[in-house]
Amino acid sequence: MTDTVLVTGISGFLGGHVALHLLNQGYRVRGSLRDLKRTDKVRETMRRHGGDPERLEFVELDLLRDEGWQDAMKGVRYVQHVASPFVLSMPKDPQELIQPAVGGVERALDAAFASEVEHVVVTSSMAAIMYRHAKDRSEIFTDQDWTEDDSPLANAYVLSKTLAERRAWAIADAAGRRNDLTTVNPSGIYGPLLDEDPGTSALLLIRLFRGDMPGVPRMTIPAIDARDVAAVHVAAMRDGGNSGGKRLPMAAGGLSMLEMAQVLREAFPEHARKLPKLQLPDWFVRFYALFDKDVRDNLAELGPERRIDASGARALLGRDFVPPKETVLAMAKSVIDQKLV
Repeated sequence: MTDTVLVTGISGFLGGHVALHLLNQGYRVRGSLRDLKRTDKVRETMRRHGGDPERLEFVELDLLRDEGWQDAMKGVRYVQHVASPFVLSMPKDPQELIQPAVGGVERALDAAFASEVEHVVVTSSMAAIMYRHAKDRSEIFTDQDWTEDDSPLANAYVLSKTLAERRAWAIADAAGRRNDLTTVNPSGIYGPLLDEDPGTSALLLIRLFRGDMPGVPRMTIPAIDARDVAAVHVAAMRDGGNSGGKRLPMAAGGLSMLEMAQVLREAFPEHARKLPKLQLPDWFVRFYALFDKDVRDNLAELGPERRIDASGARALLGRDFVPPKETVLAMAKSVIDQKLV
């Protein structure tokens, strides 16, 4: 197989897993980096995990700059647009997240649809689905649900993912190529790290291990394994006739932050002393949020778990997802192995 796939954000947590899955499936991968000085590191990471670095090449692309996007599409059959900013601490100016998220989608899709690219898969998020005024969080969220831009629950990250995905579908519709686009909407992504860079995904586990949170809020974030998300990205690309024009929400289930700490305590007793044992009452978290912007920006997660209908992604994958406990433990083990705690 000699098809070339452009993977944006290849040095990121999910981008690396997507690239590795593609290499293991026999594709050639063209990975985008903001700085080509990182090529050797990415090559070594792929090689260490069984990916053939001889089928890996790189291009320099920036989500906020036009240069290079059209050239990056030459000889490319598929595009996996994974790159997008992801943070836990929200910036003062939401545009710091919104502009690169929306601008990256515009540059990737405009260039892809102007070339010979057959199918584009865009990494969106459950954030683009789950924050609505009227919908009760006890209901099941589906691919028909959209976050409302003016929702008081939507922080800068939620807005960036929502506006970027809406823009992706608008571009595809305007080009008459809606069926050549699929979006994947994962929940919180866990699973093994590929290198020593924790990115944003592993920061919560690192904070738990370090004892930064003696008590945790009543928050349950649905979880999904990076390996499953990568596999669905590739399956959607290959099965464009059935996945084209669709959104694919993904979640395997959820663990509350307290349950997560308990799972880590049982699996890694040497770290048990610092892991939290107390769940804070909601009133205390809301009061504390008056003085802590990071807590205030994430108050929308306080309360019971939001549930997602992931049947479309599960059917495309052809198997069940890695269970939440297993994927959290896989990330925790790699965090420890990489000496990040």
